[in-house]
Amino acid sequence: MKKSQLARWMAGAVMLMAGAAGAQAETLKFAMAAEPYPPFSSKQPDGQWAGFEPDLIRALCAQMKAECEIDEVAWDGLIPALMAKKVDVIFNSMSVTEEREKQIAFSRAYYDTPVAVAAPAALDFAVTPEGLKGKAIGVQLSTVSSNYLKKYYEGIADVRYYDTQDSVNADLVAGRIDLMMADGIAVSAFIKSPDAQAAGIENKGMVPYDPLFGRGVGAGLRKEDTALKAKLDEAIGKLLASEDYKTISAKYFDVSVAPKQ
Repeated sequence: MKKSQLARWMAGAVMLMAGAAGAQAETLKFAMAAEPYPPFSSKQPDGQWAGFEPDLIRALCAQMKAECEIDEVAWDGLIPALMAKKVDVIFNSMSVTEEREKQIAFSRAYYDTPVAVAAPAALDFAVTPEGLKGKAIGVQLSTVSSNYLKKYYEGIADVRYYDTQDSVNADLVAGRIDLMMADGIAVSAFIKSPDAQAAGIENKGMVPYDPLFGRGVGAGLRKEDTALKAKLDEAIGKLLASEDYKTISAKYFDVSVAPKQ
């Protein structure tokens, strides 16, 4: 009888240990938009993800000793996928804004850049209602730049919304829009491209800060996932203070994108 009870206890313990090991090995799913957004993220022909944010994901997961994968989701489907528990973390240049915080939680910021404007060198204007009156302005949907233009320039300028930043870039090069507004680092990378240089596109400068631009870029999480948020916050803090962050940042940018601590 005692041997039988001991055997049952040992079998139960083995099952508990196996379950715990399985839970520890559970894959953490990071969501990233399918649309390329260099130098932050882009999917390579071999299916691998490259860019600043995939490199950060790999560094963070190594630090957390977590099994991770990057799942491809359309930009406007990122928050719905998170809320439906199809993914665990949004890690895709999503600015921390009050509007988004009504739906989801955010980790501490892992980078921060201003908003900028790009246009042909020959076009002279100021980023004011008078300066942009009647101008055709391209912007990617569901970004802080689109929120800014929607609030201040609809009815003044011809604001055109696009599903992807690549489409905005293409229309600017083709002359179908006068200028575009986007993340400053993305603008800096775009104007170095052969297409932009051939079209004489240049960075026209940064847009003055507005609260709509948010408080840097953070990882999006479900509000109830407090333990995961705490773990990610700690890992981001350690990474920001490390040489690894500086190395990854210098690989893609000429200036520091580290958020103010």
